Amino acid sequence: MIEPLLLAVARLSTFAGSRVLTAASGFFFEREERLFLITSRHVLVDSPSGHHPDRIEVTLHVDAVDLSRSRVFQIPLYEDRRSVWRQATDSGGEIDVASIELDRDALPEGVEIRPFTLEHLQGPLEEVRLGSALLVVGYPLGFYDTVHHLAVARQATVASAFGVRFQGRGYFLTDARVHRGASGSPVVMQDPDGPASLPWKLLGIHSAQMDMRSRERGVDESLGLNCAWYADILKTLTD
Repeated sequence: MIEPLLLAVARLSTFAGSRVLTAASGFFFEREERLFLITSRHVLVDSPSGHHPDRIEVTLHVDAVDLSRSRVFQIPLYEDRRSVWRQATDSGGEIDVASIELDRDALPEGVEIRPFTLEHLQGPLEEVRLGSALLVVGYPLGFYDTVHHLAVARQATVASAFGVRFQGRGYFLTDARVHRGASGSPVVMQDPDGPASLPWKLLGIHSAQMDMRSRERGVDESLGLNCAWYADILKTLTD
């Protein structure tokens, strides 16, 4: 059987009309029979860079055995000129996470997904220690298994105090080699006591690389650190 984590993650493409804009990552989250697609908010709109897609396309598996079988599912980002996604702010400002509720009846017949649930969110914060092993699962630079439509995983570690809002923002840091296109990837930790259907803890949502403005490019290497927004924001975005 395929690793169920790979059926929790989806490849996203953004469009403005017929023009392809970017590739990104996302994952599924279920709450009380409601199904959501989760990704970074900047995947859906980013005014500073002029990124304003009007729809996204999501690649979905429709056969858990023959993984080469997939369907592309389109999601308009606006209805009556209003955005269909939810986003949030807190005392630190905007949170770079968005949720889109999906109509299950509109999904392709036989769709195979393994959504995260509230059960997958981390409980006691002290259980996650500095240096804990993580995975960031997504589509860096749009790279993936093009035959079976499967994401790839990068190893990571917890690089800042887990449960502490780094510099007052709602994220923690990871140490991992990631690339553009991984935005919206789930940041997970293996959970041997978790549900057999998806034995992983969902700790965060990968957003962007962390760097220093004072770094002298061409002289100083990149820090190699990344921002992962705490996954408990999904309690608000799926309420």
